[in-house]
Amino acid sequence: MPAPMTDFLLPRTVIPARLMLTQGQPRGGTIYLAARVPQHDGAETPLEMLNRAESFFPFLPAEDGAIMLVAKGQTIDLTVDRGPIADPDRLSAAKELQLELVLVNGSILTGRAAVELPEHHSRPLDYLNATAEPFFALTTDESTHYVNRAHVLFARPRD
Repeated sequence: MPAPMTDFLLPRTVIPARLMLTQGQPRGGTIYLAARVPQHDGAETPLEMLNRAESFFPFLPAEDGAIMLVAKGQTIDLTVDRGPIADPDRLSAAKELQLELVLVNGSILTGRAAVELPEHHSRPLDYLNATAEPFFALTTDESTHYVNRAHVLFARPRD
């Protein structure tokens, strides 16, 4: 007779967020991040979670309390009210770019992107093309937007 199954859950950090999908209105709720990751001290960042290989992530909408398993490919933007977790040494070496993004749903986001690229490759175009990862961060004074590259119609430098 097989042994009974036990619940095995990894510790998670709960973060309030606002989700914008390709259909419907933006909605507030909660995302779940790994409490620890192997690549650095501390919790997983929203950007790391969105750029993991898994196609879906759990989102708990504030209005009805029923968990949604959201397709990352249908996610235009995930916004959190705090800035990205940053290493001060890396941040001091990064160049800040001002960008305006026009998204497929007509939304316009304006903010800053921290660019950690060689000086001769640190233009807005270099930043947007620097990686094949689907999501990138755009920070404002109030929040950080994690934007899906596939849902950006175009970007304008605002320097």
